[in-house]
Amino acid sequence: MSTIDSLFRPRSVAIVGASADPAKTSGKPLAYLRKHGYAGAIYPVNPKVSHIDGVPCFPDIASLPQPPDVAIVMLSADRAIEAVRELAAKGTAAAIVLASGYAELGEDGARRQQALKQAAGSMRLLGPNTIGLVNLTDGIPLSASGALEAGLLPAGNIALVSQSGGILGSLLSRAAAQGIGFSKLVSTSNEADLGLADIIDALVDDAATHVIALYMETLRDPVRFRRVAARARAAGKPIVAFKIGRSESGARSAVSHTGAMSGADRMYEALFSDAGIWRVYDFADLLNVPAALAVGRKLRGKRVAILTSTGGAGTLVADSLGLAGFETPVPDAATSERLRSIQHTQSALDRNPIDVTLAGLDPQVLRSAISALMDSDTYDGIVAVVGSSALAQPDLMADAIGACLHLSAKPVIAYVSPHAPHITARLNQRGIPAFNAPEACAAAFLAMHALPGGPASGGSEAQMEGAREAVNTPNGGPSLLPAGLAQASGTLDEASSKLLFARFGIPSTRETVVHDEVQAQAAAVQFGGSIALKILSADITHKRDVGGVALGLDAQSVGPALASMRRQVLESTGHAPRAFLVQEMITDADELLLGLARDSLGSAILLGAGGTHTELLSDTQLRMQPLDRALRFDEAMDMLRSLKTWSLLTGYRGQPPRDVQAMARCIQSFSEMVLALGDRLREAEINPMFVRGAGKGVVAGDGVVVID
Repeated sequence: MSTIDSLFRPRSVAIVGASADPAKTSGKPLAYLRKHGYAGAIYPVNPKVSHIDGVPCFPDIASLPQPPDVAIVMLSADRAIEAVRELAAKGTAAAIVLASGYAELGEDGARRQQALKQAAGSMRLLGPNTIGLVNLTDGIPLSASGALEAGLLPAGNIALVSQSGGILGSLLSRAAAQGIGFSKLVSTSNEADLGLADIIDALVDDAATHVIALYMETLRDPVRFRRVAARARAAGKPIVAFKIGRSESGARSAVSHTGAMSGADRMYEALFSDAGIWRVYDFADLLNVPAALAVGRKLRGKRVAILTSTGGAGTLVADSLGLAGFETPVPDAATSERLRSIQHTQSALDRNPIDVTLAGLDPQVLRSAISALMDSDTYDGIVAVVGSSALAQPDLMADAIGACLHLSAKPVIAYVSPHAPHITARLNQRGIPAFNAPEACAAAFLAMHALPGGPASGGSEAQMEGAREAVNTPNGGPSLLPAGLAQASGTLDEASSKLLFARFGIPSTRETVVHDEVQAQAAAVQFGGSIALKILSADITHKRDVGGVALGLDAQSVGPALASMRRQVLESTGHAPRAFLVQEMITDADELLLGLARDSLGSAILLGAGGTHTELLSDTQLRMQPLDRALRFDEAMDMLRSLKTWSLLTGYRGQPPRDVQAMARCIQSFSEMVLALGDRLREAEINPMFVRGAGKGVVAGDGVVVID
């Protein structure tokens, strides 16, 4: 038995600091273990009493008859450290530390938490500052959560991992009231040792868990998290996440535009998308969506039938589905005729929602109507509205739907219109996802359309094994810089940045570094046509802001422009520029921005509308840099197609189409650079990247790089 297996299914549990008063927090774990039928050995540790509720009590850890599989530590923060040290010496597999007073309090608490980790040695720790865990599959509550006061807590196939102990209890009680069952619930909290990734990794191998729900505050090990999420995806176990902290701007002071446009929450969005994790934004959907996915049915298309006996409720559902991008087509002729024959009416059942008000409370009519919709090729899924008439017969809709589920793999969900928690619970208990808000129907169907429905959709054994090996594969590639930049650090000037881009196959505009008016004029003559003049400085990256850019020049005007620019920059910054860049002007192209966003979650590639209006247009796409490869061509094309400006690149209103294939290859090259340089590359941005006409390629017009 592995350590985490011991944590989920211990054969023996010690409760260090157990109280004889079940009303106290320290008295609850023993009471809950007995209340919920734990069959293993329980060892309370309390030197002041000989028995607690008839269970023999031990004066100290040294007196325990054997090393417990798990110990629940109910002592204060300082006393818990010594207890953990003694438990580790005793040979305990894992300890759950409930005390607060650690890293959540600041530097002193962080030092205390480090001491706790050191005291544990090789023994695994859950917490500190945790409410514990609950294994409902096997009836093993290792927690002090008051939610365990409930008499019957239904077991199910949804696992919850929460970084908040209070939220664990909240969701446990809410789920019980809605008839939704959990397999395991774990509060990781401070994560001194075991974190989200460790628990998810164990749940992937848990046969009782089909869907994993996450309540997230932060991510302490993003690389391992991404690898474990890939393993869950290969196993066909969807992960649904609710991440708090969306309101934080996440913006930081950065040399490039990219750093300011890729706030913390946008990075989480990119990470979730990359990992195949479904993010929900309403707290209620952290239960609703996993409950829908847990039934294992996938929505193959976006055409939905709404069966209702109350017009208003049906319209609410239709509106919510429509706003989410679903279609509610009218029944086809054959289905409409079948519905009319069921109700023995000549009414035109040519609308959706499909009103079966005339069916009254006839179970056979309801079953026949649902059967007709299950058989219809017009619909991919069904929402059955439970109206107030069902209050008199609470099993009416559950029986009707249940009798038809075998007819098709289409998902069927229910919207319970009256306030009837008992009906919602009965439907969920019967494996029919039921919701008390119309918006939840749309949220559930969105996830069922986008994600696999459960283990039946899982990957092959080879995929699983590859994902398992990847969990512990180190990240990183060779860190190589081109000749002349091997010792570089800090911000590179534009010319040096473009040397780096060229090293990875990204072309730039024709340009020459000059130092005075004569050299500038000679360069302008060489290029011919219209040219741009810029200051060349590693210290001034936003050149326009200080008058460091002049466009549309020629051989006659470039000299005076350089002299004027030198004076203006001196007045703006107090420093006269010593070098300038004479650059050919590109006029037959659209402008994009290509940049690197990096924070504690990792690296991401940002693509967006470029030029001077980058922030104004807010047209950007963010995609996580893969851990061990560059972005593929198809992934780069997906980023381009997702831009609002995609239509401009492909010939909007007669405009010439641009070389989007060359741009996709450029994104790939940029990603190869990010992978190769690893952590040394702190920031990188090309803005503008000129995308020329079809077949003419792309060139970098400006760029900035920050090397660590």
